[in-house]
Amino acid sequence: MSKETPVLVAKKREKLGTRYSRRLRAAGQLPCNLYGHGSAPVAISVEEHATLYALKHGAHVLALKFDDGSTDTVLVKDLQFGFLGDNVIHMDLARVNLDEVVTVKVHLSFIGTPEAAKKPGAIVTHDMPEIEVTCKVRDIPEEIKTDLSHMEGEMLTVGQLKMPAGVTAASDANAAVIRVQFMKEEAAAGEAAAPAAGAAPEVLTAKKEEGADAKK
Repeated sequence: MSKETPVLVAKKREKLGTRYSRRLRAAGQLPCNLYGHGSAPVAISVEEHATLYALKHGAHVLALKFDDGSTDTVLVKDLQFGFLGDNVIHMDLARVNLDEVVTVKVHLSFIGTPEAAKKPGAIVTHDMPEIEVTCKVRDIPEEIKTDLSHMEGEMLTVGQLKMPAGVTAASDANAAVIRVQFMKEEAAAGEAAAPAAGAAPEVLTAKKEEGADAKK
């Protein structure tokens, strides 16, 4: 987790519904639902620009500060996107404490090039841009970095990823994260098939000519 948890000013929402949510977003506020730790769900709003900035920089945990001076440490549980899928329009937040064990999705960041990808016809496929991990809230990483130059063979699985201290992978250990595929054999097969496809018309033409000679 980042050394400093982003602090957001939060306000309780008195009016609910689509119309009022639109008004909030137009005013630069992001509607949210806050729940957890045995307390009743609370409708709140946070400053949109600061929230999106924190999310884009890998924040999973936020600190909420209310007008009455109360605070909450929360975990981002769900994001709702707009019709085009390019903007966050609602967020679900769960109250947590820093020593609570949670399962969250964390972005994977890659550097370097696999040795197998240096061969002719190689194509690197990213099967999994993020994985689920289990750890204490205080140990949630902003991202998990992997140096592909140390990758052995043509596939990297979840189980082969190096996890930060205190973090374990919750995703299937055998699931492929990165694969190196080769297109050379497919291209060769396509070239080999081309002459065979063109051979049929030549035979038909020859038969037509033979038929014409027979009529004469």
